[in-house]
Amino acid sequence: MKKIAILGSTGSIGTQTLQVVDEQKDIQVTALAAGSNIKLLEEQIRRYHPSLVCVWDEKKAGELKVRVADLAVRVTSGLEGLMEVASEPQAEIVVTAVVGMIGIRPTIAAMEAGKDIALANKETLVTAGHIIMPLAREKGVRILPVDSEHSAIFQCLNGEPGRAAHKILLTASGGPFRGWTRQQLAGVRLEDALKHPNWSMGRKITIDSSTMVNKGLEVMEARWLFDVSMDQVQVVVQPQSVIHSMVEFEDGAVMAQLGTPDMKLPIQYALYYPQRRYLSGERLDFAKLGSITFEDPDPEVFRGLKLAYDAGRTGGSLPTVYNAANEYAVGRFLNREISYLTIVEMIEAAMEQHKVTGNPSVEQILEAERETYEFIESRWQIAEHSCSNTFIRSHCSDS
Repeated sequence: MKKIAILGSTGSIGTQTLQVVDEQKDIQVTALAAGSNIKLLEEQIRRYHPSLVCVWDEKKAGELKVRVADLAVRVTSGLEGLMEVASEPQAEIVVTAVVGMIGIRPTIAAMEAGKDIALANKETLVTAGHIIMPLAREKGVRILPVDSEHSAIFQCLNGEPGRAAHKILLTASGGPFRGWTRQQLAGVRLEDALKHPNWSMGRKITIDSSTMVNKGLEVMEARWLFDVSMDQVQVVVQPQSVIHSMVEFEDGAVMAQLGTPDMKLPIQYALYYPQRRYLSGERLDFAKLGSITFEDPDPEVFRGLKLAYDAGRTGGSLPTVYNAANEYAVGRFLNREISYLTIVEMIEAAMEQHKVTGNPSVEQILEAERETYEFIESRWQIAEHSCSNTFIRSHCSDS
């Protein structure tokens, strides 16, 4: 019986992980962590019987304690509780599916406790890859990628000797705005950006996919996972989303991993690696598919991708600034407080003003995040009635 803990159990990856648990029937869930959705978390507790749960929101955690008082489960809260779940003694593998840089400390706690990591929190490696990867080697734990693209690369490299990869071809669907101009993007509404053509994901990552910032984060993550340079990772738009990524080897051979756009496949592969298990669901029908097409992304239209390469090449604390500015901006866009193009404007401005710290500690990473938030708040302010409730630079006439 495989024993797992899940950080972010009520989110998209967390709920799909539990679907894998339901199908395979030989996984025991020992601990769960969620943000504030205690209704769904209570349902999960009653179904999977973990011994420990964490709710980030302390007030919600108090409410949950009352609701599950009839069960043998301990309820914790906040960062301390999240780290307890990550290091829960029974768990062999921890699925890190929380969103944002909050995932760094619990990932480290899990590794310190000797747990393998099924990694779905890309911000952990984007901002702290220089800490996480050496720690994994020191502790003898495995970092098993859950993102579909990184899982595909991992599968293509499986069994190959180290350093055999010449280039990683990281595929992207292109999102809902593939082929658009910047002029067209200026009019994008929230509802438009939340309509991904192929994948069903959480709101934040869906916005990131539409701006291609998500692909930029994945390039930086791949750099750490597979020990390559930023320039060895090439983004290729593959609109059908059936090739999840490819690896070009030193001899010119290219291997690809194909499948339907179903996140349960990379989740299950990470949980059972190196074993493969049957997974129910739709299979690729190549005759029906007909063709697979490829395009280069437009770095001028999707400037968030270009900025990611700049951040990754510079390294140090700059990837943290890139990520933090994006998190802040996307949150504002989801609240309908800024325009779509302002997301990337905020990222670029934050990167331009930042003084880079090389090889930052966790504390310095979190300080760079805080400083980025403060910079954006000082430069932009929420517009009042006369400016249509968008973020502006100090005065409406400057926007």
